[in-house]
Amino acid sequence: MTFHDLHHQGDLPLLLPNAWDVASALAFAGAGFPAVGTTSFGVAAAAGEPDGGRASRDATRTLARLLAGLPVHVTADIEDGYAEDPEQVADYAASLGVAGINLEDSSGGALVDPALHAAKVAAVKSRAPGLFVNARVDTYWLGQDAGVEASLARALAYVEAGADGVFFPGATAPDDLRALTAGTPVPVNVLLVPGLTLAELGSLGVRRVSTGSLPYRAALDAAVSVATDARDGRTPQKATPYAALQQRLVRHQAL
Repeated sequence: MTFHDLHHQGDLPLLLPNAWDVASALAFAGAGFPAVGTTSFGVAAAAGEPDGGRASRDATRTLARLLAGLPVHVTADIEDGYAEDPEQVADYAASLGVAGINLEDSSGGALVDPALHAAKVAAVKSRAPGLFVNARVDTYWLGQDAGVEASLARALAYVEAGADGVFFPGATAPDDLRALTAGTPVPVNVLLVPGLTLAELGSLGVRRVSTGSLPYRAALDAAVSVATDARDGRTPQKATPYAALQQRLVRHQAL
């Protein structure tokens, strides 16, 4: 089954967990997820950098190449493509060796000209026709032009340029989600929406749901809980044994 096929299976959307390193990706694959994404926030934060400033460029490429041997599909979050020039973005995307990418239409905390983003999408599809390009519309995420009409205008420009899917992070209202999916002729991706199950999101037309940086942030909270439980005389929560994780890494290294 191709990565494209996973967006068209049954009534439930594809749930895509987002990893920040090899160990987290291996854990998601071991849990039975057929596809794993990366998170630019997690990758940047793990290196001590804030998200969104193109700081994750080299680390994301390294991680993508390390995950190439996984028995699941991998899609990489590449921010805005780490460049203004569409051909440079296409070069970078084609070098990753993954099944898909997220490509966002904002840079430096502001929306970019949709014509520029459409040109990036077109360049990537020309260079790597089989790559699933998930064009991210950041209107809701940034609170800029955050409405159905403006968001769909951007989305349709990216679909015309060749996008295989459209990502509307930050869109959460059921009426908006229903309108966005109805008006977008390719699979629509959203982040997890508190209070809405996968089945409910599927009934609204959503075909892919990403965890984003939530697993990374939750992992930090869990790590602090272990330390504070030990400090305060409580029994820390159990975890996967060291030997099991070590063996998983050994097997991956041998691929």
